Amino acid sequence: METIVDYFTTMPTPHRSLVIVGGLAIFLLIENWVPFFTTRYAKWKHAGVNVFFTITTILVNLGMAFVLVWAGSLVSDHGVGLLQWISLPLWAQLVVGLLLLDLIGAYAAHYTEHHVRWMWQFHLIHHTDQHVDVTSANRHHPGESVIRFLFTTIAVLIVGAPVWLILAYQSLSVVLSQFNHSNIRLPLWLDDALKLVICTPHMHRVHHHYRQPYSDSNYGNIFSLWDRLFGTYVVADNSKLVYGLDTHMNSREASHMGELLLHPFRRYRDPLPYQEPEKL
Repeated sequence: METIVDYFTTMPTPHRSLVIVGGLAIFLLIENWVPFFTTRYAKWKHAGVNVFFTITTILVNLGMAFVLVWAGSLVSDHGVGLLQWISLPLWAQLVVGLLLLDLIGAYAAHYTEHHVRWMWQFHLIHHTDQHVDVTSANRHHPGESVIRFLFTTIAVLIVGAPVWLILAYQSLSVVLSQFNHSNIRLPLWLDDALKLVICTPHMHRVHHHYRQPYSDSNYGNIFSLWDRLFGTYVVADNSKLVYGLDTHMNSREASHMGELLLHPFRRYRDPLPYQEPEKL
């Protein structure tokens, strides 16, 4: 356990990048090998848009990383937060810390983005993707990246998470997000077993259906517990899902970089002509 703590305490920046790139490479290979949806589309063009937003997410997180380092040092040096107030062995700190960071930094952030109008204007960029795959995991508007970063910082202060736990959480969060967005076909028995603990592709795909109430469900990122506990867990036939957002089904709104970047700042504009979503 001490080895894990030591590694994440001094985790080099290149290793953090390797987590993202390595996860993308692995899940790209798997979804090409055993895809769930086999619809043909301009995969590399689609990936180009999503990789652009992945890069902006990385830049935002790197640019604001000093805030998390400050928060992690603050809680350790001044005894701020739940984990600093109670004495737990390291393994229990890891488990409890990951659970609470996921609750506040991911589930609560995601739920809020769906229910606060101005936040939704940023988050809907993620939902306009009409071909969800592993590259969709970090398809976040830079403004949303800032919002999520702020939720993570608040979570660190409430939980009392030291630096090693913050980096462990962020690494696991990236990998699980890539996993549950992947267009991979898992045996149902395996998916059912995994989603007793973590969010799986079969579970998260429902969240990307283009119409409510399905898009307002299954908010979890790492742990499936929170959706079950707060009544937002929904089961649906994945084969009948259609990806995208019914209010923004024009292909320009789904794939044009300028439209995606400027959308949150365009409050008053008639919607672009509706296009029937491509059937998956």
